[in-house]
Amino acid sequence: MQTNYKLALTNPIFSTISEAADELGIDCYVIGGFVRDFILKRGSAKDIDVVAIGNGIDLAKKVASKIKGKPEVSIFKNFGTAMVKLDDTELEFVGARKESYHTDSRKPVVEDGTLDDDQKRRDFTINALAISLNKKTYGELLDPFNGIEDLENKTIKTPLEPGITYSDDPLRMMRAIRFATQLSFEIEETSLNAITEHKDRIKIISKERIVDELHKILASKKPSVGFTLLHKTGLLDYILPELTALQGIEEVEGQRHKDNFWHTLEVVDNIAENTENLWLRWAALLHDIGKAPTKKFDKKIGWTFHAHEFIGAKMVYKLFKRLRMPLNDKMKFVQKMVMMSSRPIVLSQDIATDSAVRRLVFDAGEYVDDLMTLCEADITTKNPKKQKKYKNNFKIVRQKIVEVEERDHVRNFQPPITGEEIMATFNLKPSKEIGILKEVIKEAILEGDIPNEYKSAYALMLEKGKKMGLKSI
Repeated sequence: MQTNYKLALTNPIFSTISEAADELGIDCYVIGGFVRDFILKRGSAKDIDVVAIGNGIDLAKKVASKIKGKPEVSIFKNFGTAMVKLDDTELEFVGARKESYHTDSRKPVVEDGTLDDDQKRRDFTINALAISLNKKTYGELLDPFNGIEDLENKTIKTPLEPGITYSDDPLRMMRAIRFATQLSFEIEETSLNAITEHKDRIKIISKERIVDELHKILASKKPSVGFTLLHKTGLLDYILPELTALQGIEEVEGQRHKDNFWHTLEVVDNIAENTENLWLRWAALLHDIGKAPTKKFDKKIGWTFHAHEFIGAKMVYKLFKRLRMPLNDKMKFVQKMVMMSSRPIVLSQDIATDSAVRRLVFDAGEYVDDLMTLCEADITTKNPKKQKKYKNNFKIVRQKIVEVEERDHVRNFQPPITGEEIMATFNLKPSKEIGILKEVIKEAILEGDIPNEYKSAYALMLEKGKKMGLKSI
């Protein structure tokens, strides 16, 4: 039975497309994510895919000619697609097609096809839903694979046999897991088994495509759903072996350590409740990766992970490079968070001295609040008393940070005395003495021996310079 979905087509652009299609004598449909999200009431999609039974590029040009301002049509001849941008909406037009694949590539051999062919090549039944845009059948839903039923049952299912779907384009395995995470859906059992069976095919997918899906999983409400599925299917071993290396609990002489893999996923879920900062979520995901290579058992003190933050920060660079992620300030931010991830924890366990807090703020700089958010997310104990104690301790540290910052201004610290001023005062050329004096002033401020102000710093500079045998002018 065909149901009318005219309510999905309230955007005036659809009547323009309908008019253009009828003038060209082309059948056309809005398909995929726009239809799915309308039915799920997920808000208005900004990307609208239109499939034409004929030439999609011609339809795009015709539509653009009918829009005020005559927007530019971006044509991608190799793919047989065209894009029209309207304010914050992107319209993509493509001719209906059928596809065949070679085993060493996810790029298909494409031929013209029918709507049925086009729907069969879609990744999932929930993305194969199409609504007619032609005047005679305007608003009619075409659902050959019971996608509506799968939406109602919250199920991810492929239109064709899943082994074929995933082997043809292995990126669909990542997409299945990403949709399951974003939508809180279940992947059908045969489909999940097929992902496990074909997991090694992920090796033909570009790192950039994989990372794009990882970003979307990390940006979801509960990222652990996706990472659990990636782990269960074996995909995570190919993508982030640094994470799967954390799994497992070892026991020696009755002493055990926690499973750092599942702990990490808890931390990521915790941080997802408090920040949408993608790179801070990456830091949560990677904050313990140094624990696998540094794990040791000491008979006197038990399990140790000595310098795991330092090793983990170095691993971040290698991981980002391998996955072709940006090796810029974003990577450096993640490194810094991993490197400093234990600092506030140590502070929260002891009485946080002003000096220790100043050093924390100095080292973390503008990212001190992000670091605190990460450390608070790291509280995964199931003991209510301990959890309450840790959270209260972190509140105390946060308050100390505010007080110290208001008084001493060490965040994004700039020394009150510049190197040029030291040179002028003692008639020096560039030399190690300048660095020594700057370090003395910085240390005195961080230790609280002098306030972070010019007059006190200048007096200390003169005193220390005299001891070093320097003469002021």
